[in-house]
Amino acid sequence: MTSTGNIVQKIWSFCDTLRDDGLGYTDYLEQLTYLLFLKMADENSGKHKLPDNCNWQCLIDASKLEIGGVYEEILQKLSESGGMLEKIFASAKNKIHDSIKLQRLIKLIDEEDWTSTEYDIKGEIYESLLQKNAESSGAGQYFTPRPVIAAMVECTNPKETERISDPSCGTGGFFLGVLDYFKKNRIKITDHIKFDMFKGWEIEKSTARLCLMNLFLHGVGDLKETPDIEVTDSLKRGKIGKVEDSEKVDIILANPPFGISSSDIPTRDKKQADKDGYFLREDFWVTTSNKQLAFLQHIATMLKEKGRAAVVLPDNVLFEGGAGEAIRKKLLEETNLHTILRLPTGIFYAQGVKANVLFFENRKKTKAPSTKEVWYYDYRTNVRHTPKKSPLRIENLEDFVNCFQANDRRNRKETWSKENEDGRWRKYSYKELTARDKTNLDIFWLKDEKLIDLENLPEPEILLDEIIENVESALASFKTIKKNIE
Repeated sequence: MTSTGNIVQKIWSFCDTLRDDGLGYTDYLEQLTYLLFLKMADENSGKHKLPDNCNWQCLIDASKLEIGGVYEEILQKLSESGGMLEKIFASAKNKIHDSIKLQRLIKLIDEEDWTSTEYDIKGEIYESLLQKNAESSGAGQYFTPRPVIAAMVECTNPKETERISDPSCGTGGFFLGVLDYFKKNRIKITDHIKFDMFKGWEIEKSTARLCLMNLFLHGVGDLKETPDIEVTDSLKRGKIGKVEDSEKVDIILANPPFGISSSDIPTRDKKQADKDGYFLREDFWVTTSNKQLAFLQHIATMLKEKGRAAVVLPDNVLFEGGAGEAIRKKLLEETNLHTILRLPTGIFYAQGVKANVLFFENRKKTKAPSTKEVWYYDYRTNVRHTPKKSPLRIENLEDFVNCFQANDRRNRKETWSKENEDGRWRKYSYKELTARDKTNLDIFWLKDEKLIDLENLPEPEILLDEIIENVESALASFKTIKKNIE
């Protein structure tokens, strides 16, 4: 079989041919999803039986004049087949109207044997196609880098019997990170893992479809039973206005959408919900139109007692006043916010994104604050990455994972001290944090080399990238502030 990189490049490059016909990257990926599914089901016909006249051979045998109609008829039948098939092919339509180009794409896919190797290989190919789409379509700002996912999963230390959720699951990257972790630790994939472990919400139907396909290619679900990926806004809880106990989970891994203020505002006040058309969230701490702050509250409500979360959030969540300050205080009081990882800029495809990973646990309410101390790992100051020339790799976060001590956090030891002021691992007490203005958790202590080393400035290209990142980050912050006061 051809190498993964060559397959991805060959299949993806055909999109440029189709762009002249008005087919965008996301539409192309959707059509690839349908065709790859049919091809792999054909290769595994003994295991995956499709409805009559819906197999890959029907497409291979179709003439140039027939192929568009045959493809459309297959999509229609599969969308009415129930189970995983119906979820993947729901409302599926053929968007490649040039029959010659459709036939050529089918032949390109047919040249490879997609199921001759272990599932992780074809899964890796599909993940690479998803990443290509993120880079090309502008959705990369939401595409969590795999090394960040791997570190988050390693630190939450999932068990094979637990339930894991992502309230904004996208294409399922965090779920795949858990599967990779199980493989690394030689944990057998059980029926619980295949069908019951993962629960995701995704607001975009087409993205949810990609998530299901991604999971299927990694051995989760089958043609009849499917992992629970719900196409809806997970913040909305209907008339109940809260997360029910039966929905609560052991682990949440998430990267809620950045830079978007919600037009549908969650409120604690039932009268306000009825009067202004807001949706009710009686289990929230405060009412806010800021989507990241709403998701942070939502995630805290989704955890079982002793449940744990790792969430990617932008810098403004750490310092924003008003609702932000109230939420930070509640987070420190009612959960154990034990760790914050400061991520470097240049790791997301959208420039200027400044983000952190917050790790916290749900605790039984007591009079005393649940958080005793917060440990910070600064992997931002004096760190430079770019998505293409200097991408973030898992080894870059190994020191953080080692410092985290997932198996027993009592063994943690600071690398920072008065004698070693370059240490990146440092703790602050609850008292120190709440004494800061607005309970500001946006903390740095390392000396920034750019500010002190004027004789050895970085290359002009790096300086320009950093200026662009800072300007775009500032603009994003101002837009968020403006939307919140409108």
